[in-house]
Amino acid sequence: MKPTLYTVVRRAGTAALALSLAVASGCKQFLDVAPQGQLSTAAIQTDPAAAQKLVDGVYNVLYLGGFSADINGLQYIILTDIASDDADKGSTPTDYLDAATIDNFTATSTNSNVNNCWNGYFQGVARANQALDKIPLSPADASIKNRQLGEVRFLRGYFYFNLVRLFGPVPLITTVPAASDANNPALQTRASVADVYAAVIADLQFAADNLPVKGGTDTGRASKQAAQAMLAKVYLYQKNYQKAYDLTSAVITSNAYSLYPTYADIWRTVGNNNSESVFEVQTGINASCNNEAVQLYVVAQGPRAGGKYGWSDLGFGFNTPSASLASTYEAGDVRRAGTIIFINPTAPAGQKSTGTVLWDGFRVPSQDSVQGARYSYKAYHSRTKEPNCGNNDYLPKNIRIMRYAEVLLMHAEAAFQLGKTSEATADLTLVRTRAGLAATTPSLATIWHERRVELAMEHDRFFDLVRQESVQPGTIVPALALHGKTFVKGKNEIFPIPQPQIDLSGGVLTQNPGY
Repeated sequence: MKPTLYTVVRRAGTAALALSLAVASGCKQFLDVAPQGQLSTAAIQTDPAAAQKLVDGVYNVLYLGGFSADINGLQYIILTDIASDDADKGSTPTDYLDAATIDNFTATSTNSNVNNCWNGYFQGVARANQALDKIPLSPADASIKNRQLGEVRFLRGYFYFNLVRLFGPVPLITTVPAASDANNPALQTRASVADVYAAVIADLQFAADNLPVKGGTDTGRASKQAAQAMLAKVYLYQKNYQKAYDLTSAVITSNAYSLYPTYADIWRTVGNNNSESVFEVQTGINASCNNEAVQLYVVAQGPRAGGKYGWSDLGFGFNTPSASLASTYEAGDVRRAGTIIFINPTAPAGQKSTGTVLWDGFRVPSQDSVQGARYSYKAYHSRTKEPNCGNNDYLPKNIRIMRYAEVLLMHAEAAFQLGKTSEATADLTLVRTRAGLAATTPSLATIWHERRVELAMEHDRFFDLVRQESVQPGTIVPALALHGKTFVKGKNEIFPIPQPQIDLSGGVLTQNPGY
């Protein structure tokens, strides 16, 4: 199912949502929502179900992807995985040059990837603001409205957390602007990083205070523990280790989660919403066989034909795991095979190659017929063994935003920073035991290494490198240099403000240093 994009009022990169916007319809579960344009103020005031449709419309925006406005799709992947040492752009050298400039840190403000992510996230913010403006008008019980507000504020907090990590200071819009505000410089001026983080913390704290615990709401909705985990992550960026420790401790002691036994299965349909799922983007197929999925998420990262061709390839070949990532796993770590599809070498003359056989039996030919040597297994969705409607652009792959393994690793890092070494050891041991590895002594180096191999190709590595540099200066430049990249401190920690947004603002939006 392709999400129907809605009318927005854009000025200086803001995305003030028009009341006549439309939301994609026809999705299963709580995403089965009517067009939002049908919801009049009178309907919201008289029908308790109307406000819920507004909430569901905010979840629906998580599907934005493809080559346009994006939240969790290819554009976001480019700015997080491909910008890091975990992945290369992939495909051919001249294919998608905007992604190549992100990969080698030569992007300018006209780069389409940054503009698409800016648009996607501000559309998400706008839709959240619209819902937050109208939910209080609902005749529903106060506890229901607080839960609805909590879900929306969780999502808005997530949107702004990524915006501030991507761009630094950004316009902070927390209400629905009036039509007369279209040229208001206040909506076009960048708020400080501190102010944006304060707003993120306020949103996530409200969510943690008002959302039900896991199991107390529909599968896929934000829960109390999801808000606590996301807030803990925000506090790691603030170096507030006590808050991060307390919040992750609360998630752990809730006993609502456990590590899923088989690492590789986490990213298959069988692993959807599994025992360690804290929050993930829901996908699937409804009765009409319309896909609900992030457009191109799977196919953009699939193995691509090359050389002799002659086989039905699986995608565009972008976001290929790097040699640096492949070499960083310890011997016996099951996460390596669960993360990376390794294309077998071409057989010597006179010998028959069996190629690479994937978990579902699909055979990828040997290296002479495949463009790259490595592909993301976490992005793979089977055409034969997992549900789909035959539209490869919308293969229904749930996207894992927060897992219990990350909660344990955040708890380990916070505990270590607070001198609680035994707790950090226990956290690391749990994660490493599932990976088939022995216990290790906690240190920032071992915890950060564990984050890299546990969360590889999950679209967080670049942010992690930048955060770790702020904790231990001198780490990011050599890490990226080993991957053949020149990182400029004071510039490349964030991406350029998109030039189209500066132009729309009449120059009120300012550019980031160095761009």
